[in-house]
Amino acid sequence: MKILEFHELPAEDRLRLLVDGAIAEHVALETLLESILNALEAHAGEWMPDVVEGRRRRKYSRTAISKALEEERGAGSASIGLYRTMAPALDMTLSLGDTASPSELGISIALQPLSFFSRAERCREFVEMVRVWARSFPMTYAMAHGMADRQLAGAPSFNRDGTTSRRDGFDKVYELFWLNVFGPKLVESVGRERMLSTPAHLVEELPNGSVLLVLWPTAAEFASEEARVAQAHAHVHLRPDLDFDTVLRTLRERSAELAPVEPHFHPDLAPLLSRLPDTFAISERHRKIAELNAFRPPEPEEWLPVALPSDVENPERVLTSYGELSEGLVAALHTKVPSIMDETPGSLTDLDFYFWRENFPERYTRELIDGHTAPALGAYLGDVLVRRLGGTWVLRQKMEESQVRVGRRVWLPFLRARRYMQSRQSLLDCSLTQLFHEAERYRS
Repeated sequence: MKILEFHELPAEDRLRLLVDGAIAEHVALETLLESILNALEAHAGEWMPDVVEGRRRRKYSRTAISKALEEERGAGSASIGLYRTMAPALDMTLSLGDTASPSELGISIALQPLSFFSRAERCREFVEMVRVWARSFPMTYAMAHGMADRQLAGAPSFNRDGTTSRRDGFDKVYELFWLNVFGPKLVESVGRERMLSTPAHLVEELPNGSVLLVLWPTAAEFASEEARVAQAHAHVHLRPDLDFDTVLRTLRERSAELAPVEPHFHPDLAPLLSRLPDTFAISERHRKIAELNAFRPPEPEEWLPVALPSDVENPERVLTSYGELSEGLVAALHTKVPSIMDETPGSLTDLDFYFWRENFPERYTRELIDGHTAPALGAYLGDVLVRRLGGTWVLRQKMEESQVRVGRRVWLPFLRARRYMQSRQSLLDCSLTQLFHEAERYRS
């Protein structure tokens, strides 16, 4: 049963819901689970999960959920996943205690894309679902917001060390999000009257003493100027120690950082650079695109206008040794970079991305890189120039002086590979992709 996986989808912002709750002593687990699922089924609508996962995946049903929980309890846990097979993509986790913390209850939801919640009706249904949950079991804290902005806000640590963050949780109003549920303890620390008088789209006191607070009608519009002003007013209302202008300026800076940036990459490197933003946190994506738009690699210097004459006595033996180096690289990487077997320009780009993603030059020893990886890459690059651009080898006893003649220039693939493998940045400055395209321009 194939579910939608976020890593297989285009990188987009998501709505993130996190609920920290507890299982009351007098409430049967089955009764609590029923109330949670009733609210989910009544209000999820178009994002209703259709897959349940415990030890294995099943089509969504109450029976499937019961079986999954039984399987998980047998393993000392009571946590199941709920997913979708069609858009919008959903990753939901329901945790009903475990051996170490039997009274803890947690719900996590990630829904992509965030733009799905640009409709007010969908947002009202989402809020109603959380309201029902907050009436069904005690909540210490809950929030729902765009994932990228939540990351920029510093959640969940909010500049605290990990130990302090785990120990204290959300013990004061570090940040206000689109939807918030504040537990009774936090409400009392802020002041119930102050909390209930917060200027916001919705403020509601719940029977158990919690307060539900929604800043804006729609989740997807959190970064608009009007929504940011409302967010700043509400936050400063709850935290009089904060300065309104400072809070609003910070929110505007976050909105600017999340503003879409169109890719305009260097044409030779566009196939490579277009892959890099997806490796960063969603909150960094647009800033990284802007940085990569501005990136201009140095002109390749690994070429000669006139070839050095060959000085090897047995060219066939040298070419065989280069072939063995290249084949060794293919054997080592063919499962991680399947296209390496094709020896195409796309293979070079896939290698560039692989080495950059793995931060290969800085993760592995110089002995391995200088003694094995760089020479093998030089041989492979040379073979691609020969095979795809009609180049010819001009062999030298000193490996770094061996050349491939392509049109009006001769290229030094081993020298390029050594410079390429110096650092993570040099993988971009001296990419295999760029050298190929530069050689291609001089083919005729």
